[in-house]
Amino acid sequence: MVKSKKTTEVTFKRPPVVVVLGHVDHGKSSLLEAVKDFKITAKESGGITQHIGAYEVEHNGHKITFIDTPGHEAFSAMRTRGASVADVALLVVDAAQSVQPQTKEAIGAIKTAGIPMIVVLNKIDLPTADPQKIKNELAKVEVYVEDMGGQVPSVEVSAKEKTGIDELLEIILLVSDLQDLAADVKSPAEGLVIESRMDSLKGPVATVIVQKGILVLKQIIATDTAIAKVKLLQDFQGKALEKAMPGEPAIILGFEMVPGVGEVFKSYAGIEEASKNLQIRTTVRSVPQNDVQATSDKKISHIILKGDTQGSLEAIDAMVKALPGDQVVLKVLKAEVGDINESDAKLAETTRAQIIGFRVKINPGVLALMKNDTQKKVRIKTFDIIYELIQEVRQGMEKSLDVESVRKDVGKLKTILVFWAEKNRQIVGGKISEGELKKGLKLEVFRGPEKIGAGRIVNLQRDKKDVDLLKKGDEAGILFEGNVKIEPADILVAYVEERQKGTL
Repeated sequence: MVKSKKTTEVTFKRPPVVVVLGHVDHGKSSLLEAVKDFKITAKESGGITQHIGAYEVEHNGHKITFIDTPGHEAFSAMRTRGASVADVALLVVDAAQSVQPQTKEAIGAIKTAGIPMIVVLNKIDLPTADPQKIKNELAKVEVYVEDMGGQVPSVEVSAKEKTGIDELLEIILLVSDLQDLAADVKSPAEGLVIESRMDSLKGPVATVIVQKGILVLKQIIATDTAIAKVKLLQDFQGKALEKAMPGEPAIILGFEMVPGVGEVFKSYAGIEEASKNLQIRTTVRSVPQNDVQATSDKKISHIILKGDTQGSLEAIDAMVKALPGDQVVLKVLKAEVGDINESDAKLAETTRAQIIGFRVKINPGVLALMKNDTQKKVRIKTFDIIYELIQEVRQGMEKSLDVESVRKDVGKLKTILVFWAEKNRQIVGGKISEGELKKGLKLEVFRGPEKIGAGRIVNLQRDKKDVDLLKKGDEAGILFEGNVKIEPADILVAYVEERQKGTL
C-alpha cells in the first residue's frame, strides 16, 4: 500500500479485472478452465454459459480476476455490464471459424467501455485453424493486431491442449501494468453487483467486484434497491473470507432482498443511513415487463416468469420483447428471482397465465396443491436452456391464435363430354391437366376466367371402373354433384381446406 499526497487516501495496487468476451462456442469457458481447473463447461446447461461468473487466479505472484460472460445473443446486456467493470478485455475468437455477429458486438462493447483489448485466437490445435484469416477479418472491423501494424496484442492458444496460456497471462499483466491500477482502501467500500439470485436455503445471494475500499464482515452496504448487513463473505470457490480487497470478486450473503444486477453497492455507517439512500432510490427499480396495451383485434397471452438470477431475467425479458406482437400481445404479469411458489400458482390460476421457470425448482407446496385439487389447471414449465424457454413462450402465444381454414388446390380437369344430367348431378368426362383427383374432393367450376359454380366429386371412374385416385394425364369420368350445369371446355378445380393454427 502507498500513501498518496492526501493523507486521507491510501492506495492499493489492485489486481486487474479481465472480462472474457466473444461469440457463443468459441471457447471462452474452456479458456478459463485451461487457466485454472474451474470445470465451468461441465456445469453449464447445453455447454453454454448462462451467467456471469467471477474467478481469481495467481500467476508469478500476481493475482488476476476474470469475469466470464455468456456469448449467446440473448445476453447482450450482461456482456456490456461485464465490460463496464473490467480493466482489460479478452476477445476470444475461434481460429478455425470466423468473426461472428456476437464477436462484432463484443468489440463494440469493449470500445464503448474504453478498455484495452487482447485478441485471443483459440482452438489453434485444429487442422482448419487459420489465424491469419481471423486477423484479416478483424482488420475489416477496425481491430488491428500488433503483427499487422496495429496496437492490439494477440496470442494464439489452445484451451483444449492448454498451450499459450502462460503467454496470455504475461500479456494480461503487461497490459495491466501500463494502466497503473490502484484503489483507495481508506474510502468506504464500493463495488458492482455482477450477478444476483435467490437461493432457496441461503436467501438472496450476490456476486460482486469490489472497486474501492475494503469489504468486511458485518459491514452495512446498500444498492439502489437492497440493503444488507454482510453476514457471510465467500470467494469464487465458496471459501469463507474475512475481507475482500479492491479488484477481488466476492459472494455476499445478508441482503434482505435480491439486489439488481449492475447496481453499485456502497458501505454505510449504519442501517439508518443506508435506509435513507434506499428510500430515495427505490423508485428507480422496475420489474422487467412487456406490458403492451392490447387492442381489440389482438389476442393476449399471459405469463409469469421465475428465474434463478436477475441476469437471467434481464436476458429473458429482452428476448421476450423481441417476439412479434402484431397478432398476440404478451403480458408478463410477474418476473422475479426465486423458485415457483404458491403465490405464483394462485396468480396463474386467476389470470390463466402460464408459469415459465428458468433454472428454478417448483415449491413442494405447489406440487401438493396441484395433486390434491384436480380442478386447478395451472400450466408450469421449467427450462435450463434459454432459447428452449423462448420457444415455449412463442408456442404459447401461437396457441391463443384462432384456427385458420387454408385452401389448397390439388388438381384440375378440363371437361370434354357431358354424358348424363339429372337435377343437381351430372356425369362428365375429361382429362386431368394438373395434380390429382380423389373421391369426395370439393370442386369449383370455371367457364373461361369466371367461376360459375361449385360442387363435389361423388364418384370417380376410369374405363368405366370405380377408382379412388387419378393423376395428371389420366382420362376420368366424374359423378359431379353441385349447383351448376357443366358444359364441355369447363375447368373443374379440385381443392382441400386445411385447418391450421396461426403463427406469429
